[in-house]
Amino acid sequence: MEYRKLTALEAAELVNDGDMMALSGFTPNANPKAIFRELSKRAVRLHEQGIPFQVGILTGASSCQSVEGDMAAAKALKFRAPFSTNKDFREHTNLGEVDYEDMHLGHMAERLRRGFYGQVDWAIVEVSDYWEADGECRVALTSAGGIVSTIVRLAKRIILEHNTFHNPNSRFLHDTWEPREVWENREVMDIHSPYDRIGKDYVTIDPRKIVGIIESNIPEEARAFREPDEEIMKIGHNVADLLANDMKAGRIPKTFLPIQSGVGATGNAVLKALGTSPLIPNFNVYSEVVQDAAINYMLEGRIQYASATAMTVTNEALQRVYANMDYFSKHLTIRQSEIANSPEVIRRLGVIAINTPLECDLYGNENSSHVCGSALMNGIGGSCDYERNGYISIFTTPSTAKGGRISAIVPMCCHVDSTEHDVDIIATEQGIADLRGKGPYRRALEVIEHCAHPDYKPLLRDYLNKIAPMGHEPQHMRAALAFHDTFLRKGDMRLTNFAEYI
Repeated sequence: MEYRKLTALEAAELVNDGDMMALSGFTPNANPKAIFRELSKRAVRLHEQGIPFQVGILTGASSCQSVEGDMAAAKALKFRAPFSTNKDFREHTNLGEVDYEDMHLGHMAERLRRGFYGQVDWAIVEVSDYWEADGECRVALTSAGGIVSTIVRLAKRIILEHNTFHNPNSRFLHDTWEPREVWENREVMDIHSPYDRIGKDYVTIDPRKIVGIIESNIPEEARAFREPDEEIMKIGHNVADLLANDMKAGRIPKTFLPIQSGVGATGNAVLKALGTSPLIPNFNVYSEVVQDAAINYMLEGRIQYASATAMTVTNEALQRVYANMDYFSKHLTIRQSEIANSPEVIRRLGVIAINTPLECDLYGNENSSHVCGSALMNGIGGSCDYERNGYISIFTTPSTAKGGRISAIVPMCCHVDSTEHDVDIIATEQGIADLRGKGPYRRALEVIEHCAHPDYKPLLRDYLNKIAPMGHEPQHMRAALAFHDTFLRKGDMRLTNFAEYI
């Protein structure tokens, strides 16, 4: 079958106001970019003429500047789910311009299948190759899996972006399995190790749905995270020492357990600390993403095998993978997000989950998404998928931010993403709070004495022992958010005076 070739501008002209668009990609990698670079410009032109134009965008996770940043700036986003880390998107969402549902990444594909987001008008998919076989179109995905298997089946119309920046052999990294659409007696996700594959290395598409193909050669809009500084590396070493001690005590097997690590400098620091620790054996990764550090350790053999939904890497690291495809096709699997983030699989494999919050409170609740209760910073991503179901659930963060004016350890979180019931360990550069097997008061003592910065320890001790009334979980309702209120009024949490609140 001969497919129509479209320019990015021609493709953008096909999209209507109010359409729901579902995209390939997971993090800034594997997103369709060419069409959105034209679509945001088209939105600006239409708005200047007084013509309304907004669309909904559904993805596997966060996306890139061309998708959510530029579209938000063009006031072209009506609805967005499930996750974002983009600065422009954040600013416009906090202005109330975008209806944004912050959702667990592992839930997205099923929510689409159940019709929670209505009809999917368009699936826009970046591919490294496409071909016909047995009357169907088969496509090779690029650097991420996401929710492609589901969206191409549900969408009314499909546009492919054939991005020749990617090696067509990228298909051999992928495992594209989708569960049957049933209500009960669901299929088992038959994954018993990070290296198990249960699907195909391509995605099947009904060729009658394909409106056209855009040819492009666009590098990933990837971001390089800063090298971990001494403070962040101290957090990584604290985690590595904890896990080594757990292994010595028999709480972790001598063969170790798969690691999940969130995106960012702190996640890279933890991997670096594990990778350089003589006490940690060679290990596997079962995660949403692999970053540059993981790619390097895989080439060294320190990470034996990695399973993820995306290579959230720089273009340089991506090309290293493509240059060593014979090796990586045997040591790396890229999955659809509902598999990578499946509670069933995470629990079965005994994954050690390691993520980064904005703040944690005395009892182990954590906030990873909102500043001072209302302002969006990032979505929750897949952190809760892993922390709720992991064998050991760890949150890692520097104890302070903004030059010490903000404490990451607070009396009560101003917003809760993972509850105290799902948090085992809090790690800062100050030390480790091991919350396992402890009630609320003992947990609070652990957090204050081992994780809080010295500037905040006296305030937190006063809150726990003098301000909050005794109960199963001591909290003073007027003083619980005093740190946040003081920061909003004075710009520095250290200036908190609990006497103002009691």
